[in-house]
Amino acid sequence: MKKILLVDDEPHVIHVLKLFLKKNGYEVITANNGEQALKKVISNNPDVVITDIQMPRMSGQDLCDRLQKELPDPDRRIIVMTSRTDNDLRIWAKNFNNLEFLEKPLSPRRLVARLRSYFETVPESTDIST
Repeated sequence: MKKILLVDDEPHVIHVLKLFLKKNGYEVITANNGEQALKKVISNNPDVVITDIQMPRMSGQDLCDRLQKELPDPDRRIIVMTSRTDNDLRIWAKNFNNLEFLEKPLSPRRLVARLRSYFETVPESTDIST
């Protein structure tokens, strides 16, 4: 089962997306801010991090920067949910090979479609231990 870390400071967004993702077969872990998310990445090693960009305590942008510097994983996908479309954000995003934007308001169906598409192109890891 693919593991998703969902990060947003709005409880209703977390609730709706979590229900929809679970209904579609994903294991969902949640965090209310970037600080919590960093801890959950360490303890849960999610396949995908879905984060809002504007949050108190630690923004989604800062979370992505710290993930890249402190917990790099070329196989981990990051999806940023945002209503911002400014050029600075787009330029910043070019520093990542595994990051994409989904505009808010976010359609849960569109999110699941992106996840399915992503997981179809990522090979399953193979355990070769004996």
